[in-house]
Amino acid sequence: MRQFLRNLGYALEGVGYAARTQRHMRFHLFAAAAVIVLGSWLGLSPGEWIVVVLLIAAVLSAELINTAIECVVDLVSPDYHKLAKAAKDTAAAAVLITAAAAVVVGAILFIPHLMDKLGL
Repeated sequence: MRQFLRNLGYALEGVGYAARTQRHMRFHLFAAAAVIVLGSWLGLSPGEWIVVVLLIAAVLSAELINTAIECVVDLVSPDYHKLAKAAKDTAAAAVLITAAAAVVVGAILFIPHLMDKLGL
């Protein structure tokens, strides 16, 4: 149990590092909080909540992996190198694709609820 708690602490340090140092991570955390508040107000179904939670986890995980890749690339290649740039750009593209998919799925889930709530 002690090892589990130690490892959990390390993982939380990673989230904290990303939140402190990465503007996009802070944006995604804010967006996740806003989505949770909006979903609560709209009364999402349990199935819709499952989708929302999985999408939030996917976007935050992609951002954390992107941050880890950027850190490793900066460590091993402090000078400019086209492969270092490719690694960083590719990791950022993974976040972009994940976030874009989350926005599309979120719109599909949320727009009908918003229209009902607003009487449209």
